[in-house]
Amino acid sequence: MFIADEYFTNHLTAGGVQAITVESSETVKSLDAMPAIITEMRRRGANRQTELVAIGGGIVQDVAAFAASVFMRGIAWKYVPTTVLAMADSCIGGKSSINVGPYKNLVGTFHPPTEILVDPLLVDTLTPEQRSAGLIEAAKICYCRGPQAFDDYLALNPDPGMSGERMEPVLVASLLSKKWFIETDEFDQAERLLLNFGHTFGHAIEGATHFRIAHGIAVAVGILCALEFRRGSGAPDVAFVRQLEAHMRQLLAASPGLSAELAQLPIEDVVERLQADKKHTATHYTLILPGADGDIALTRHEKSAATVDLIRAAVASATRSI
Repeated sequence: MFIADEYFTNHLTAGGVQAITVESSETVKSLDAMPAIITEMRRRGANRQTELVAIGGGIVQDVAAFAASVFMRGIAWKYVPTTVLAMADSCIGGKSSINVGPYKNLVGTFHPPTEILVDPLLVDTLTPEQRSAGLIEAAKICYCRGPQAFDDYLALNPDPGMSGERMEPVLVASLLSKKWFIETDEFDQAERLLLNFGHTFGHAIEGATHFRIAHGIAVAVGILCALEFRRGSGAPDVAFVRQLEAHMRQLLAASPGLSAELAQLPIEDVVERLQADKKHTATHYTLILPGADGDIALTRHEKSAATVDLIRAAVASATRSI
């Protein structure tokens, strides 16, 4: 049984495949939308022996992984990622992330696919902005792995115009870096949490723009916000961090209309959404930031007016500089 991005409907039908198709939008990867998808699986005869095959980007992956993990308490599934972001990042690790009401990725499961089929030539069907969104996540993963991994990534000269053939070693570098985090901390208790770098700010920006800014692009903006927060906190200037910031700005240049969208960003809405992030504790905000030497670290910041002022200033400064 297949679940696929509706973009592939005609291709699949021509090949004799009648897939359950879904729109690639945040409203689809929501708890409200899941009953209709699960009901359709059952209507088409899915049972405990059914193997689900997902074809699409990260949203299709989240939907399929979640459905496979809960349908009759779990069925097997395979994944064919079709975006750079999914190929370089989300295809491994086994997580599903589902929105609930206004809260992004509030629920989910760990249910890895039995097989992942990556075809880099699909990259050639994507826009520069879509390639950039995936490269942003690849850069983030390699940066989090450490200076050597990030240097190796930059040596591949990643850019939004690169072909699928040129993209292949970038995908390998990203997946090998992420593999270390998954094998070290499969269930997100310590080291793997560091891969949320840029996501606390990024998810808040996505929500405040009603997802008009794509996830990977929002993560890059979120990384710039995190770096501004770091500066505002008095952290020292580090060459390793400057390299990352310059690369994020290079990749964001492939996103037309981003500056205009950010010029209308409701800063207070971003701050409110950030305060509701699931990673915070009762007394502290949890942010992933480069430390004094540039290495990534999980940091806690007291829930106070002063911290909120730093967050607000970081969002305003970063988004106005793009």
